[in-house]
Amino acid sequence: MAKRPRRNPSPAFKAKVALAAARGEKTLAELAQQFDVHPRQG
Repeated sequence: MAKRPRRNPSPAFKAKVALAAARGEKTLAELAQQFDVHPRQG
């Protein structure tokens, strides 16, 4: 399996993900899938 190149998310992207998580409307797994990040990242 090929590895994806490492990404460096912008502060704006991190803020968007954090706000979505703080709202609590979706589970962490759902948010990870929506934003294409690993569930344990962050």
